[in-house]
Amino acid sequence: MKPIKFSVLACALLLVPGSFAKAQEANVILKKMDEVLYSSKDMKENLKIVLTYKAGKQKTREATVLQKGTDKRLFRFTAPASQDGISTLSLPKDVMYLYLPSYGKERRISSSVKNQKFAGTDFSYEDMEAKPFTEKYALKSVKTENDTYILELIPKSPKSQYSKIIMTVNKTYYYPVHADYYDKGNNKIKEASYEFEKISGYWTATVIEMTDLRKRHTTKMIISNIQFDTGLSDDEFTVRKLKQ
Repeated sequence: MKPIKFSVLACALLLVPGSFAKAQEANVILKKMDEVLYSSKDMKENLKIVLTYKAGKQKTREATVLQKGTDKRLFRFTAPASQDGISTLSLPKDVMYLYLPSYGKERRISSSVKNQKFAGTDFSYEDMEAKPFTEKYALKSVKTENDTYILELIPKSPKSQYSKIIMTVNKTYYYPVHADYYDKGNNKIKEASYEFEKISGYWTATVIEMTDLRKRHTTKMIISNIQFDTGLSDDEFTVRKLKQ
């Protein structure tokens, strides 16, 4: 029996290196995408947000975004007047706050409600938080298709609204091109598309479009006035600043 056991073990060990190498390669792809998305020390940008409804009606909003590192982000609506001041603050260790000027106070967003839509857009609070993909998702599989990688991502948190995300990544520059989002019933519920440009040496998204396939509603973010490495202080990412 001993020789048989040894033979089985030897065969298993011969199979491991190839599988291990493939898994390592896949993880490198996801890590490189994170490095592109969070390549600058900090960032400031303006957003024009266009909401398109099922019947074709549109509404436009404006916002500003401050980002520092991989885990600090302040998003604030600036127009129209009805939305002005509505803000979210994403901080390390899954901490996230929402500020509604009409209530005059902030509230902590728990993990269990991060699947809710943010201020009528097609982005959820989960989509809006500042957190690298390598921290939020486990990479289940990867394949090559033309000039892209196709990644199957599984949320690490059981509280995520998604069962998986199929992410298409540019094979040369490692930025996301498209994403399909699936619910717990494995139904595709949303899809996102991205346009990237190289600005000040960084590949950065200039257009992000998210579509709710069930409601046939789309949110398009058009990004402008992008500034990198301006020396943003940690003081910009506090509850006090959120309320200003």
